[in-house]
Amino acid sequence: MVYKNNKALGQHWLKNREILDGIANLAGGGKLCLEIGPGLGTLTSSLLKCFDRVIAVEYDENLAKNLPKSFPGKKLDVINADILSFDFSNIERPYVVAGNIPYYITSPIIEKLLTLKNQPERIVLLIQKEVAERIANKKETMLSLFVKNRADVELGPVVPRDEFTPPPKVDSQVIVMIPHTPEVSEEVFKIIKQGFSSPRKKLIHNLAKVKPKDELIRIFTDLGIDTNIRPGDIRLLDWQKIYDSIK
Repeated sequence: MVYKNNKALGQHWLKNREILDGIANLAGGGKLCLEIGPGLGTLTSSLLKCFDRVIAVEYDENLAKNLPKSFPGKKLDVINADILSFDFSNIERPYVVAGNIPYYITSPIIEKLLTLKNQPERIVLLIQKEVAERIANKKETMLSLFVKNRADVELGPVVPRDEFTPPPKVDSQVIVMIPHTPEVSEEVFKIIKQGFSSPRKKLIHNLAKVKPKDELIRIFTDLGIDTNIRPGDIRLLDWQKIYDSIK
């Protein structure tokens, strides 16, 4: 049976075997890989070469039902579920997460994976190139700070849009995240959230609701931080210093 792409689910299927094998190799291999959104199983095929077992979580009921038929005799378990509500607590460790994920739920998926109690050892995702660059960039955002607080980040290869069927409007890129213990607390992120309330404005202006401006000037001066700096130019551990000084 031939399945049509479900645009409502943001499905764009990658079929270049060399690229798919490269993504699987970045996942590293081992006992177990949990794949997000296997679709027709193109990446699944590459993952099964690298891992002893693959658990594939597929939202589309028809795709989930028919995927095992493409891999008879393989150690593949397909679960028909929404990855955002999927329970990871019973996944046997150590395990790796990989997937070609829909653009429109990239941030929620990343946030869920990096806050799991049952953490994967490695996360390899194919996402929108612009988002991947934004996460890894030195120009910070709320998302980039969230990710860097909980994982080491590396960018993998860029995948041009014409490698997909149907082609999306933008290019994609592989991002690799190695989860680690958070470097700063959720309390610090409350200050970060306030700091990004108006990303283009000076940080002192955004934090004026937390501390009087003259006190903020003194704090920034003592910390050696430019009083004209904007939130996107503050590194994660500098946010910790700011938090310690104004709490």
